[in-house]
Amino acid sequence: MKAISKSNFTIKDKLFAHLETWRPYTVLWCGLVSLAGSCIAFGNFPPLKIAILALFVPMMGWTAGLYLADFIDRKLDAIQKPHRPIPSGRIKPMEALAIGGIFAITGFILSFLLSLNNIILVFIVALLVLFYSKISKSRGIIGNFNRGIVTVTAYLFGVFSINQPLQSIPIYIWLLAIVFLFHDTNSNLVGAIRDQEGDKKGGYITIPVKYGIKKSIFISLALTIFWFFLALFLPYYFEFLKIEFYLVMIIDALILIYLYIYLFKSIKKYSREKALKFHEFFVIERITLASAFIFGIVNIYIGVIIYLDALLVTIASQYLLRKRYEFKEKS
Repeated sequence: MKAISKSNFTIKDKLFAHLETWRPYTVLWCGLVSLAGSCIAFGNFPPLKIAILALFVPMMGWTAGLYLADFIDRKLDAIQKPHRPIPSGRIKPMEALAIGGIFAITGFILSFLLSLNNIILVFIVALLVLFYSKISKSRGIIGNFNRGIVTVTAYLFGVFSINQPLQSIPIYIWLLAIVFLFHDTNSNLVGAIRDQEGDKKGGYITIPVKYGIKKSIFISLALTIFWFFLALFLPYYFEFLKIEFYLVMIIDALILIYLYIYLFKSIKKYSREKALKFHEFFVIERITLASAFIFGIVNIYIGVIIYLDALLVTIASQYLLRKRYEFKEKS
């Protein structure tokens, strides 16, 4: 006999609703970016306590931000995505705020185990997430860059976890933040292509809504060319990564080439399903990018374990959760 909640949803329904909200396939990215920052700043794989905190604290903050975003977007989601956790009633609005608050507070408390800069960064991230969810998300490129800055803070969280004086941090570590800024600005833009129809109905002025899909793809391609060139140039010029970094970046390049060929072919017969497929592979690409930087620093066996585990979680969670989050399941 199935246990039923007061809202007439089974416990399984509620649990899957929260798993959908967590979006493991996207949350893992910010954790890996932070871990990459920690590895680069330390010059090797950092002590286990620092590595664990660098990986999981940003993921907790990101998850809290997803609950907040879903709470703020509940009316917009009700237009085109009424099956999502909050519009469908599987998660109550105040429940989303409460659970999101638990993630945020837990991450904040754990940041005290690191440096003062990490604690300060938690407050900065909270303001950035609130600004994105409440204001900039609907304002085109401003929202895209806002999301990119949030990823930069995840990277810096990892860098600061080593607790070295700011003035002693090498210039290339600061410059590398630009790669993550433009990468996630582009990632957010690509996600907006999938949501174009709903955003338009909801009055959001995103890049795809304002300029159309074709121009959005060209903007995305330009951003990709810029960040990819910078990602290769900085390690080459400053010589701070091993050859393994470049080998994994070949994989990253092949994924990107496939993605853009697929996307340009899909312009004339665009659908939300095709846009989702593109973004699903984009999620795998960014896992590869973050892992490439980790490969360039740590022992190759540690790098392989991290990359394969991250791929497994990403692919499995996308298969199990993402389609049901984006599209209503056929009965």
